[in-house]
Amino acid sequence: MRRRGRGERRFSAEFSASAADRTCYIVFGMANPRVALVEDEPDIAEVLRFNLEKSGFAVEVHRRGDEALEAIRKHPPALVVMDLMLPGMDGLELTRVLKRDPGTARLPLVMLTAKGEEVDRIVGLELGADDYIAKPFSPREVVLRVKAVLRRRGGGATATDARLEAGGIRLDAEAHRAEIRGKEIQLTATEFRLLKILLERQGRVQTRSRLLADVWGYAEDVDSRTVDTHVRRLRRKLGSEADRLETVIGVGYRLKP
Repeated sequence: MRRRGRGERRFSAEFSASAADRTCYIVFGMANPRVALVEDEPDIAEVLRFNLEKSGFAVEVHRRGDEALEAIRKHPPALVVMDLMLPGMDGLELTRVLKRDPGTARLPLVMLTAKGEEVDRIVGLELGADDYIAKPFSPREVVLRVKAVLRRRGGGATATDARLEAGGIRLDAEAHRAEIRGKEIQLTATEFRLLKILLERQGRVQTRSRLLADVWGYAEDVDSRTVDTHVRRLRRKLGSEADRLETVIGVGYRLKP
């Protein structure tokens, strides 16, 4: 059994759910969305389970990666929250297996880990994680991140969620309309999907392989120059806001908030 530093145990179970938290099932369009929590540290698992359930989620706790894989395949949840350091099968391998299985490939994943370096976050995101939370964290942060991932992945977005913005960029998903400082720009369907994903995940690096999977639905072994070409075209159309779309050399792209 691995030992964890005291920094990882700095959690507080104090979390008063607001009315919005208690009725999150309305936001997501389902009663008590089911979350699979894969965490072998009992104290952390209990705090997260308590706070997720206070926010209206049904939580299943798994202590081992291999046992979690079997349970998730039999009855896929709405989302998986997993630690990376797990007995039986670590979180990275569990992610790889889930993403290769057509039955679980699009299952939203949130990773928890004591590793906070950028390279570790990039590895997790490249494998297909929707979000990455470094320990120590607050239970409320995890709950809010889980809700955000479910909204981004189509769990019942509200009219407000359909309108995205960053600086002078505005996008209305329902009207399929994009504007730069109040002036509408013409985007192809692919460019629109690309901009929408970058806006939804603004401030976070998106790897080329991740964009290929989420925008084009391609496997990771497809030539990533497809992404580079579309990003160049999108930048030209962004005009005065083009600098907001940054290249992270050797990794991918990020849209500045």
